Amino acid sequence: MKKYWFSLFLLTGLLLAGCADHEAKSDGTKNEISAGLLVTESGLGDDSFSDSAFKGLEQARDELGITFDYREPFDKKYKEHMKELIEQDHDVIIGLGYNLQAAIDELAQEYPKQQFVLIDAVSEFDNVTSITFKEDEGSYLIGLIAGMRTKSGVVGFIGGERIPVVERFETGFTVGVKTVNPDAEILIEYAGTFDNDVKGSDITKAMVEKGADFVFPAAGFTGVGALKEAQNQGIYAFGVDSDQFFVAEKAVVTSMLKNLDVALYDVMEQLVNGKQLEGGQITLGVKEQGVGLSPIRLINLTDEQQAVLDKEMGQ
Repeated sequence: MKKYWFSLFLLTGLLLAGCADHEAKSDGTKNEISAGLLVTESGLGDDSFSDSAFKGLEQARDELGITFDYREPFDKKYKEHMKELIEQDHDVIIGLGYNLQAAIDELAQEYPKQQFVLIDAVSEFDNVTSITFKEDEGSYLIGLIAGMRTKSGVVGFIGGERIPVVERFETGFTVGVKTVNPDAEILIEYAGTFDNDVKGSDITKAMVEKGADFVFPAAGFTGVGALKEAQNQGIYAFGVDSDQFFVAEKAVVTSMLKNLDVALYDVMEQLVNGKQLEGGQITLGVKEQGVGLSPIRLINLTDEQQAVLDKEMGQ
């Protein structure tokens, strides 16, 4: 219900903005740079990936004067929703996630003059700019914290679907934990979905029963359920993609930031400045400030532990 009302509120605001924009264009004013955004099948209100992208375009709207529209593909009809956005004549079409690659590749061939941005996957077409992140670098930082602060010696990783991008989260987390705590036990389970908060909750319960005192979900809305259950169980957790502290304020120590909002703002700024997207792949890690950590809350690191973290973050 929360996701429904959140989406309805946003849609109403966009419809009103669209009416104002139509009036401006009819008066002969110059068209703004515009974007069409297709979020993940979990939709807006995930406190994570989709919301981060939306935030970046909102900032570009407020600061750069762009306009944008969006679709939530709950039915997984990615190509159909993307075609609707293309028909609105946006300067760029943005697709979030690995699952959208097939649709973008097909449409990139069908509309060779349309510019696309694909997040978390890599396309070979010249009119598609692929933006990927070094999730393993950010997750490594999370793993360091979990490994240094676990009291039970058991921590857990919860993935959404088993796809390359989520496996990079798992790899980074695992290496980070083992680097500082070789004897730690790491529980790993994939939910098989990004859109089931109940399943995220159930997996967390099972991990707590096995002794886990820290869990790290990289699972979209499924992960929201995991964070809330961690709070219910009185253990610690880590957010992902955006700062998820406010999802579970008694559990979320920090979040692995995937600065998708910054990346999309930069894309729109480039277009506003009259530069065409060049296609190809852009990869963003810690050095490029594409990934990082939100403020650490609820726990205090020792000076030695903070020094370990700072070194990896280049501070």
